[in-house]
Amino acid sequence: MARPALSAVAELLKPITWFPPMWAFGCGVVASGVPTEGRWTIIVAGIVLAGPMVCASSQAVNDWFDRHVDAINEPQRPIPSGRMPGRWGLAIAILWTMLSLLVAACLGPWGFGAAVAGLLLAWAYSAPPLRLKLNGWWGNAACGVCYEGLAWATGAAVMAGGAMPQGRSIGLAALYSAGAHGIMTLNDFKSVEGDRKMGVGSLPVRLGVLPAARAACWIMALPQVAVVLLLVHWQRPVQALAIGGLIALQAILMDRFLQNPTQRALEYSGFGVPLFVAGMMVSAFALRSAAAVR
Repeated sequence: MARPALSAVAELLKPITWFPPMWAFGCGVVASGVPTEGRWTIIVAGIVLAGPMVCASSQAVNDWFDRHVDAINEPQRPIPSGRMPGRWGLAIAILWTMLSLLVAACLGPWGFGAAVAGLLLAWAYSAPPLRLKLNGWWGNAACGVCYEGLAWATGAAVMAGGAMPQGRSIGLAALYSAGAHGIMTLNDFKSVEGDRKMGVGSLPVRLGVLPAARAACWIMALPQVAVVLLLVHWQRPVQALAIGGLIALQAILMDRFLQNPTQRALEYSGFGVPLFVAGMMVSAFALRSAAAVR
C-alpha cells in the first residue's frame, strides 16, 4: 500500500492547533506557584504531551472520522485529497494515541489521568458511536475541556509532583474551558454547508448563523467576567483590572464579528482569541503571586 509523504503526515497532525493546549499547560505550571528550577525536563515533556502528542492525536482522529464531511467542506485536506491513502489516517491516530499514553505515564497519576481523559474526549468527539461533534453543545464542550481545562490541570499536577492541583487553579481551568466552548464555535462558521448536508449539528446549523454567533460571544465573555470577580475576591485587583481591559477589547471585536459572522469568524479568531488566552496567563500569574504572598 502506498505511504503518505511526511508533509501529508505533518498536515494531518496540524501543528498550528498545538498552541492552545501548550499555552494552557503553561498556565497550569505558572498557576501552581511552584518554582520551575530542576523541573524543566518534566515541564518540556508535559508541553510535548499537550501539543505534539494529545492535540495532534485529536486532529488525526477528527480528520479520519470527518473525511466524508471534509470531502465537501475542505477537499484539499490530506485524507479526502488522497495524499493520505488507504487507512493511514486511522493508523496514525491510533499510533499517536499510544505514544501519548507512554509520555503521560511519566507525569504522575494526576498528569496521566488528565491525559487519558483528554484522549478519551478526543476519540468520543469524533468517533462513533458517541461522535459528540454531531451535537454542537456537547462536542464543543468536549473540545474546550480537552484543549484548555485538562491541559491546565496537567501542568498544575506536574508541578505538584503528580498530585491533585489546588482548588483555585482547577476553578480557573474550568472557567476557561467553558469560555473555550465559544472559541470552538468560531471554527464551525466556515463549514455550515457541509455540516448541514452530513447531519453535523454544529451551533450555526442548530441555531442559525447569527444566533450561534451571539451564543458564542456570551459563552466566551461570561466565564471571563466570573474570573474577574474571583480575582477581586482573592484580592488580586491589578490582574482583575487587566483581564477586564482584555474583555473590553474583545467586546469591540465581538461587535464587528456579529455584523457578519460567516465572513468575520476567522478575523475574530485571529485577533479576539489571543486576548482571551492572554487573560488565562494573567489569571495564572495572579494565583502565582497569591501563592508567593502566602
